[in-house]
Amino acid sequence: MIGNIAAGAMDVKKAIPLDVEYLVIAAGAGGGFDRGGGGGAGGYKTATLTSLSKSTNYTITVGGGGAGSTNTALQGSNGANSVFSTVTSTGGGGGGSSSGAVFNGVAGGSGGGSRDGSGGTGGAASPSGQGNAGGNAGTVGSGDSSGAGGGGAGAVGAAGRTNGTGIGGAGSASSITGSSVTRASGGSGGGLTAAVAAPGSGGGGAGGANNNNGSAATANTGGGGGGGGNNNSGGNGGSGVIVLKYPDNYTATFSGGVTQTTPAASGGYKISTITAAGILDTVSWA
Repeated sequence: MIGNIAAGAMDVKKAIPLDVEYLVIAAGAGGGFDRGGGGGAGGYKTATLTSLSKSTNYTITVGGGGAGSTNTALQGSNGANSVFSTVTSTGGGGGGSSSGAVFNGVAGGSGGGSRDGSGGTGGAASPSGQGNAGGNAGTVGSGDSSGAGGGGAGAVGAAGRTNGTGIGGAGSASSITGSSVTRASGGSGGGLTAAVAAPGSGGGGAGGANNNNGSAATANTGGGGGGGGNNNSGGNGGSGVIVLKYPDNYTATFSGGVTQTTPAASGGYKISTITAAGILDTVSWA
């Protein structure tokens, strides 16, 4: 009888569904050159995948940040996508630079900001639902002008050109790890004479001032890089991150290329934070 009760308890435990709450953030984009637009933040997705199967390999990829532009003819590079199973978050869009062909910000998870004085438009958030558009920039005029901010997961990038206003869009907060953390803010635009401050939180980089490059975004936040100052390069975007929360009666196994941390279980769950994973990497549960 005791044996049957024990076996029944084990069966109940095994019957707990493998539902995995996720936060998947793609990489942020690089900022533009020469009063360039800030890079857009990486796409931001959070929800739950239900009834996953044990002993099945699920793809995990953490995107790398896009490079900041180093010359007038190139926008900042888009960030790379992050993937968990069927969920793909799109890399942020690059910030605009000073050549006429590349004034506009690039579309991405969040779009890049337009370059100062171009009259151009910020990149769209495409596909929609992962972030926000980059800011637009006005026409050439007097004042301490700046590029527009890249879009963030929580807000559009601020317009640029006048008095260093091109702040990157705010990020979004998640409490999946048990405490609230804000990630995926856009990069700020580059300034003519003065630097443009980074967003308050979320990892986006500050815009550079005259003779200064834009600041790089913080790694594993999906933040966008800051636009370069007058005749200077944009900052690099921040790499993405994946956070997975699942019942503590399951154990996750990761392939060899994965960098992750899984603290001791708490409150009936384990939480794995993945900071590096290539396109062939996987996770499975037993």
